[in-house]
Amino acid sequence: MPDRSPTPTVVVVDDEDLVREVVTDYLVRDGYRVVVAADGNQARTVLERERPQLAIIDIMLPGRDGLSLVRELRAAGSALPIILLTARGDEIDRVIGLELGADDYVTKPFSPRELVARVRSVLRRAGGQPEAGEATTLGSGDLVVDTVSREVRVRGKLIDLTPKEYDLLACLAAAPRRVHTHEALLRQVWDSSIQWQDPATVTVHVGRLRRKLGPRDDGSWITTVWGVGYRFDP
Repeated sequence: MPDRSPTPTVVVVDDEDLVREVVTDYLVRDGYRVVVAADGNQARTVLERERPQLAIIDIMLPGRDGLSLVRELRAAGSALPIILLTARGDEIDRVIGLELGADDYVTKPFSPRELVARVRSVLRRAGGQPEAGEATTLGSGDLVVDTVSREVRVRGKLIDLTPKEYDLLACLAAAPRRVHTHEALLRQVWDSSIQWQDPATVTVHVGRLRRKLGPRDDGSWITTVWGVGYRFDP
């Protein structure tokens, strides 16, 4: 039978014509519908009109910059998966973007194939279903991770997580008390490596998760193992 699933729409926001053209070409070849915008103001209009499944947003934009776009989208309650495009030296902007709620970033100059791989990874995890035989509920006690609905509740209260925050928590909760290194989490959650991704990406996401999950009487849900990585303590 033919595949009748809708074609995912990706919005690409960048003020450089060549970047938009190259990214569009690679994404279209990989089966995505692509809509472009050349500045932040135009991007807001396009995002509201198209309701895409993912957005690729350059941080340095005329009009609204990329960080302002991310901030506005998250403040409005949008869980749209977002990949930021950043300049190689803009580590502070990358960290701020992740803290605001971006799911991933790619550093310019970048490999278009790497970017497409990131898009596939983010979309797969944002809409993924558990494999056959995989547990549909993770965590225990006050924290429950539902892998079917991708919902997380703490003491019965629904916690609003971005797709990447959920992916990270689900990865940790699937192997409680096991220590995960930064490199392992980059590989499992981001489908990436330290060659492409700063390990600080993991640190920023863990910090955001801790704030959203809140404290518990005996400490934190996610424990730092200094010099190694993190573990989930149920």
